[in-house]
Amino acid sequence: MDKYNIGYDFKNEQLIKTAFTHSSLAYERNNKIASNERLEYLGDAVLELVISEYIFQNYEELTEGEMTKVRASVVCEKSLCKIAERSNFSDFLQVGKCEKNDNKSQAMLADSVEAVIGAIYVDAGYEPAKKYILDNLQDFVSESVLGLGVKDYKTTLQEELQKNTNCKIEYVVEKEEGPEHAKMFYVNMLYNGEVYGKGCGTTKKEAEQQSAKEALEKMENE
Repeated sequence: MDKYNIGYDFKNEQLIKTAFTHSSLAYERNNKIASNERLEYLGDAVLELVISEYIFQNYEELTEGEMTKVRASVVCEKSLCKIAERSNFSDFLQVGKCEKNDNKSQAMLADSVEAVIGAIYVDAGYEPAKKYILDNLQDFVSESVLGLGVKDYKTTLQEELQKNTNCKIEYVVEKEEGPEHAKMFYVNMLYNGEVYGKGCGTTKKEAEQQSAKEALEKMENE
């Protein structure tokens, strides 16, 4: 039974109890109980990997710098605290008497999310931890990418071309060059069977975006 509002049932329930045990309580008990610090450490690493992988696989138009910015905005204390608040983690987080008046700070709540991720990873491995992370943070990634102002040329082009008439838009790989680890793709954007834009990039999606960009520029100059 998922009594912790996380969408996952633990095989080893002690793991989730530890994930909600703040170091202040462990210290107060003379460290006779484990705090969530080690799980937090592990969860932080898993979180970074999952979000990095998700951005890399789904936003091929982003540069390395842009991917880094998106990841930083998603795995930050503010985002993690929102997850904790949404799941009422403050009801489960156990802290020492010295911390009670702090009203369970944002940092504590954010750390507890990382600890929960670490606990799921230890209990069941990568895929369940990944599911929990993406279920809770996928929308944050989308919002962050939009915040960068990255242009989706393919969507813009389709909207422009279909304003007045139905049309057939295709993206065809003209050729591929280079070794597997450094391949370059050349893509033609076809409008009703005619080449309307050309683009190249290190991925097919990037090349498609560049061909759509060229087509849009051609439309503006006609």
